[in-house]
Amino acid sequence: MDKILEALVSSSHSVPVKKAIVKKVVEAAEKEVTAEQCQALYTLTTRLIFLGDDAFQKQVGFQVLEAYARYHRADFELFFSKDFVLGLLQQGYGPLDSKDPAIVDYIHGCLRLLISCPSVLDIFSIIQTEILRMVCERPEPALCARLATMLSDFVQCIPREKAAILFCQQLVRTIGYFHCPASQEQELREYVDQVTKVSTLLQNIWKAEPVTLLPSLQEVFAIISSTDPSFDPSIALASLVQHIPLQMITVLIKSLTTDQNVKDTSMTQALCRMIDWLSWPLAHHVEMWVIALLKGLAAVQKFTILIDVTLLKIELVFNRLWYPIVRQGALVVLSHMLLSFQHSPEAFHLVVPHIVDLVQSLKRDGLPTSKAFLLHFTELVHCMMYQYSGFPDLYDDILEAIKELPGPGEEKIKLVLNQSAWTSQSNSFASGLLRLPGKSETGKTGLINLGNTCYMNSIIQTLFSATDFRRRVLSLHLNDATANTLMKKLQLLFTFLSHTQRAAYAPRVFFEASRPPWFNAGSQQDCSEYLRFLLDRLHEEEKTIQVLMSAKSNVSPGNGPSDDTGGETSAEDAGVSPVAPVEGKSEGNDERTLIERMFGGRLSTGIRCMTCNSVSEKEEPFTDLSLAFCPSTTSSPLQTEGPSEEPRGPCQGAVNGGSEAPEVGPSPKPVTASTTGVHFVPGSSEPPLSVPDLVDYFLAPEILDKENAYFCQKCGSLQRAERGMRVVAAPEYLILTLLRFSYDAKCHVRRKILDNVAIPPLMRLPVHAPPPKHSSSSSSPPSSPLQVDSPESSENLAKKLKPSEVGVWPAAQFVPYILSSVVMHSGMSSESGHYYSYGRNLNGEPGNGQTEPIALTCSGVTHPKQEVEVVCGGQAAGDWLLFNDSRVTFTSLGSVQNVTNRFPKDTAYVLIYRKQDVTGGQNSTGGVTTNGMRLGSEPPLQKELMDAVTKDNKLFLQEQELNARTRALQAASASCSFRPNGPDDNEPPGSCGPSGGGGGGGGFNTVNRLVF
Repeated sequence: MDKILEALVSSSHSVPVKKAIVKKVVEAAEKEVTAEQCQALYTLTTRLIFLGDDAFQKQVGFQVLEAYARYHRADFELFFSKDFVLGLLQQGYGPLDSKDPAIVDYIHGCLRLLISCPSVLDIFSIIQTEILRMVCERPEPALCARLATMLSDFVQCIPREKAAILFCQQLVRTIGYFHCPASQEQELREYVDQVTKVSTLLQNIWKAEPVTLLPSLQEVFAIISSTDPSFDPSIALASLVQHIPLQMITVLIKSLTTDQNVKDTSMTQALCRMIDWLSWPLAHHVEMWVIALLKGLAAVQKFTILIDVTLLKIELVFNRLWYPIVRQGALVVLSHMLLSFQHSPEAFHLVVPHIVDLVQSLKRDGLPTSKAFLLHFTELVHCMMYQYSGFPDLYDDILEAIKELPGPGEEKIKLVLNQSAWTSQSNSFASGLLRLPGKSETGKTGLINLGNTCYMNSIIQTLFSATDFRRRVLSLHLNDATANTLMKKLQLLFTFLSHTQRAAYAPRVFFEASRPPWFNAGSQQDCSEYLRFLLDRLHEEEKTIQVLMSAKSNVSPGNGPSDDTGGETSAEDAGVSPVAPVEGKSEGNDERTLIERMFGGRLSTGIRCMTCNSVSEKEEPFTDLSLAFCPSTTSSPLQTEGPSEEPRGPCQGAVNGGSEAPEVGPSPKPVTASTTGVHFVPGSSEPPLSVPDLVDYFLAPEILDKENAYFCQKCGSLQRAERGMRVVAAPEYLILTLLRFSYDAKCHVRRKILDNVAIPPLMRLPVHAPPPKHSSSSSSPPSSPLQVDSPESSENLAKKLKPSEVGVWPAAQFVPYILSSVVMHSGMSSESGHYYSYGRNLNGEPGNGQTEPIALTCSGVTHPKQEVEVVCGGQAAGDWLLFNDSRVTFTSLGSVQNVTNRFPKDTAYVLIYRKQDVTGGQNSTGGVTTNGMRLGSEPPLQKELMDAVTKDNKLFLQEQELNARTRALQAASASCSFRPNGPDDNEPPGSCGPSGGGGGGGGFNTVNRLVF
């Protein structure tokens, strides 16, 4: 029979004739055949299968072999022995090498024919050993796929126990050597199919023997972390990722990133190669593992790796967006890499040139999946352009390309950026010793206390909360000539507060530049005095620059441009760029400084002789109003301090910088509560005073008589007179200082007035039109430098009498103001305590869309309690921020207004109100308002400022990485104690420790501590 079959297949007969004869040979298998004939047929058919000239001969060999093996199984067992199998696997067959896939296919087919025979067990044992050897020899993908198919059908051939672990490790390493040089689509599909079969085999082994999983994954990491330049692992390893249980991600990544034996170079290589896996078409969950590793590295603060990998691979990830089959996973990784890379625009700017082309391609595509993808991609682009504004030359084309697509709101953008940063505390991988010192949930930056510098920190945060002032400062274009000016240092400080990744910034440079000469470093100081000095310095600097600019312009010949220094001098040449005025004047006509525009108002003081009725008017500028408390008839002889024009020396120590004079003259009708600070009742249901009451008292007329009599020029003698003050120009930001420190003439000590003062969120300031000029009146020209309060206006500020019935000022126009920030003083005296501040959170969504609150009017009119409740109500947590040195937390208006009720030693000291647009729509500067406050986009960050922030952010990341390494080295030997409650858990907002302001059980026990 074998001779007939051999002659047939090699004859020249037609294929149909050959098939008919082969069919007869197959049917003859059912008949009795001798053992010799069977062996001859098995030998012939095996030769045809391996060495057949064409596919027909190979097919005939399989058909005949299968037929005779089924009917003569005992003879086939003798033929297909373990020695025969061993020979095939080790030596091959004739000219065929043992690594030829046909060998495996033949063995696979024969095993199917012997599955029920006892002898197959010996063959399984041989195959287990040989298959491990073959895998260690790194077979090609085709052979490996045939092995995977055979082992999937005959799991008995898979090595067991320890050999199984070794087999899986070697199979993983074999996949790492896979490469596909083919470029045709069909060949690529075959290659992907081969890899899929091998990865599926590994998945089945991991399920059957879970003990093999972890060693396999360790082998994967060892491969991709290899730094051998001659070995480039295949991205086919990505096919394994989809088979790893997702619940293992956190455990594996945390174990991997905290392993001290893993070198940074190895980790960098591993991350880069995992990112390359995004190119594998059929792998699932690759993006999840990449992001998990990125987060894990951020958690242990290995920022150097993250920076290097991001800059190296960001363009490759972006290029994957062009391929629909891997686009979605690539976008997830791209989004995480860009949003977390917040210390520098470098990564985003690497992909900026390619954005427009991709957007246009997706628009032309028109597929629903492309449209949905484009929306997500556009959101990412908006977030990045918001984070790194100030590059219109780079972003103009992008904005034009995506202008028709919806973009995310500002609040969503800020939330996404805050949650995505490497230093974000929402990182689930950061825990225990490796917890990141990131920003609080507010996303705001605190200020580190440099040693009794809370007075400066509270003022800086207050000015930073003044949105218009902050934006104008950041918009200034200051050249090299102004590098050492205080305004330049303030601009840089505001830049850091806006863009640093630090949870708290140390303002050392600004502190040294802004500290008044009479302020001793490290000692307690007054925040109000510091604020006045700071604003005056900024004002004088700009005035000096304006004078220099004017002098330079006068020397310049002509007004046209010139190549030499005699050309037209711009504001930038003088060191400062003009800022648009507040009052609607043109830029060229408004010569006021930025401080004058933002904080400057004008106060008119009028004195009327009560004998001849002649009036003397004097108008002066002011930056803040010092509001005294009305003395009580039941109070001890305490003198409330008044403001002073001249700077106070360090020996005076007055918190408000004012002069001290004994109480003289009759006292007015007392207000509803004691002002001595001794009989204050914290549980009072309604505060006896409000800020409008103090403003009314400040503006109320007073009688000049007896030793304070007025010398009337018309009468030529001292006469009884009435003096009054009125605001004739309202500032954009109204600064109010409550004069809470009084002098006890008997004890010769300065005491704090602890009266609770109601703080309305809105109030109305009476502003009078400039008075008409009379022949009997005299006026002084406005002075150039900013003055705080004139001596006349503050001389008898604390001893004003009730308004006189003689003479009435013209009707006032009430200008609405909304509360912007409050500086609190916590403590019992001016010589001790702590400053912290509250600021309105314009970036938070809570409170938007609320009904317009009713403003209290500074007119001496009593306001019903219900009106106050309307103003105070409806404010949710998050509308306000509490700045307490390094700590920044969310709070509410109710907390601001009730802090003195809860902590009697914590009282409002400096308040800033923002002028509100009467219509509630467009303000005087043209910006949109929210809750009565001006809103708009932050100014683009100038390159010089961006470079400074980028440099500091990189330094911060390096510091964090170094600290993390140090802590990790100490963690093994150090015993870590855990306190469930921090030291400030039960302290009031102004607390600096157990003895902080407002502590001590809420009583008035004196604590001798310095201002922090």
